Amino acid sequence: QVQLQESGPGLVKPSQTLSLTCTVSGGSTTTNYYYWSWIRQPPGKGLEWMGAIAYSGSTYYSPSLKSRTSISRDTSKNQFTLQLSSVTPEDTAVYYCQSHSYWGQGTQVTVSS
Repeated sequence: QVQLQESGPGLVKPSQTLSLTCTVSGGSTTTNYYYWSWIRQPPGKGLEWMGAIAYSGSTYYSPSLKSRTSISRDTSKNQFTLQLSSVTPEDTAVYYCQSHSYWGQGTQVTVSS
């Protein structure tokens, strides 16, 4: 069974870059037709899809976040990473990694000075 686990700092200062890693176990980021996404949920709001990296390595981003978002992967570690630049308090959210029906437990990231 595929398991996903997010990791990264829980507090980021405004204007800095948020970096999160998702470690995949029980599966591979190169498995055909799997897409590996980052999704977030700000407090009191709904889920927001941020972007994804495909099994092929191709990346896809939400138009509203594309200018600040980068998703990459390390196939040797079976991990994929989110970087969100120039963060503001509005980027405070629970961040999830996801693929198909598999979700990480989520990690709280707060943007504050």
